[in-house]
Amino acid sequence: MASVSHFSFKVICLKTKSTLLRDKAPEIDALRLGMDWTIEDLGKPQIIVESTYGYAHPGSIHLDKVSRAVGLGVFEKGGKPSYFYASDMCDGVAQGHEGMNFSLVSREIIAYMVEIHALSSPFDGLVLVSSCDKSMPAHLIAAMRIDMPTVIVPGGVMAEGPGMVTLEQVGTFHSMLKRGEISTEEYLSKTRSSCPTCGACAFMGTANTMQVMAEALGLALPTSAVHPAYLNSFYRLAREAGKRVVELVEENLTPSRIVTRNSIENAVMIHSAIGGSTNALLHIPAIAREAGVNVGIDLFDELHREIPFLLNCRPSGRYPTSLFWYAGGVQAVIRELKDYLHMDELTVTGKTLEENLKELESSGFFEKSAEYLKNYELNVRDVLASVNEPLSREGAIAVLRGNLAPDGAVVKKIAVDPQMLVHKGSAKVFDSQEEALKAIFDGEIARGDVVVIRYAGPKGLGMPEMFYVTEAIASNEELSRTVALVTDGRFSGASRGPCIGHVSPEAAEGGPIAFLEDEDLVEIDIPERKLNIVGLKGSEAENEEIEAVLKERAKEWRPKKRFTRGVLALYTSTATSPSKGGYINPPQPSHQPFPEAL
Repeated sequence: MASVSHFSFKVICLKTKSTLLRDKAPEIDALRLGMDWTIEDLGKPQIIVESTYGYAHPGSIHLDKVSRAVGLGVFEKGGKPSYFYASDMCDGVAQGHEGMNFSLVSREIIAYMVEIHALSSPFDGLVLVSSCDKSMPAHLIAAMRIDMPTVIVPGGVMAEGPGMVTLEQVGTFHSMLKRGEISTEEYLSKTRSSCPTCGACAFMGTANTMQVMAEALGLALPTSAVHPAYLNSFYRLAREAGKRVVELVEENLTPSRIVTRNSIENAVMIHSAIGGSTNALLHIPAIAREAGVNVGIDLFDELHREIPFLLNCRPSGRYPTSLFWYAGGVQAVIRELKDYLHMDELTVTGKTLEENLKELESSGFFEKSAEYLKNYELNVRDVLASVNEPLSREGAIAVLRGNLAPDGAVVKKIAVDPQMLVHKGSAKVFDSQEEALKAIFDGEIARGDVVVIRYAGPKGLGMPEMFYVTEAIASNEELSRTVALVTDGRFSGASRGPCIGHVSPEAAEGGPIAFLEDEDLVEIDIPERKLNIVGLKGSEAENEEIEAVLKERAKEWRPKKRFTRGVLALYTSTATSPSKGGYINPPQPSHQPFPEAL
């Protein structure tokens, strides 16, 4: 670009979208010159660098630095970065109180804010920087909705604590403390060392699952997901993302050309191999919808039957997820699954999955990253099994159906004790997580029971996690092998045990779970993918009788509306079913003509 005098208002501009908008709105230049822009900057490709930087949790506290690294790359390629923020909340901080009700709706609001930021000003390209449970899927939703040249930059993973302690164990330690199994000093020591650095929590929960999904879909640079946030190479990758987005603007390569039915199938297959969070069954359908691809939860069940489980990382395995990156990360999983995946799918590099993989192999990436494992006296196969000798021949997730969940329910079956894969028990029904948790700690739940928590779905409470209840059951040696949990709410990515969530239709919509009563018999058959009410008030009954009784109970049922104002009133009145993604679905406009003006 030619040099421009400080006093000249004639700028040689690239012909971009932002240039056209500047011609329409002459105030734009004046306002931008009122910030840190130079006249020369006005003619550069305009890149919005949007992050969820904030002080809410370790996954966002460092993202301002990541954004600046991205911006440096943008500058190096001749672009002008603009930094925007829509911070996220922390599901860990929100656990155990009503703050958790805001979690899923925060995904929707962040996506809307990115849309507002990116489209209310002249921008040519977009870099989205986030780390965690709702911010990663929010950014993926926004990327598809906006469809301008985009790179996703995952915010990395934190280090593990002493003795490889990680955050998801804290709930277990807390339950052990309440039962008197560990001392207060031991509890405090473990808790205070579980988050030693910034980055996403070091287990394969929803945060790291969705980082993996971003790379698997092709929207993040290869090797960027679950990268240790404390390594310098992490910031170098962010800088490369800034360079790459300027190239994407020149190439006009947008997310709609990258995310297809095949790339979504790739992501679901990789989800199976890593034992990803059940929350991905909410997020992937919502992302696919924005891409114009109709994907439901049954795709997960179908592909998880086919793709083996490989990753030995918590909560379903042994090691923290920082070790996953040392074992080769997402690209190592792609290498293992290449005979299953659609390897010719385009990625944000402008190359296919296969081409990216060959470049990494020739660069020695896998050998170099594996050197870190020697610090732990481990090798790659300790962390990531081969497809020929998997940890399990099937993947992590099963989708169940039956008269209790006609539209489906979800279970992470690899986290279920084998003796609980088939279970029949007496229902203990609660309308809140708090009531269920109290009953467990008060000894009111007996061997064989099925704890049911309802009115916790998107239309009920906003779909909070049931993490503390799952931990109270899973950390109790007796209950963990004898008691199941069924809910129309959802679970943390750290949850384990016989936990069945996302029951659809939910109670607030008048689904069958709303009419279940104490002592009704519930049967769970995970291998056969069944979830059924098989008895009434302690006695087994035929399906016709059960259906008739449920219809009678339904006559006395009235919907419960918990929220009447604020964002939760908006969300609970417009959210779709968990089986569709739990996204905000505004009412369709009426076809009635407007009344004539008086």
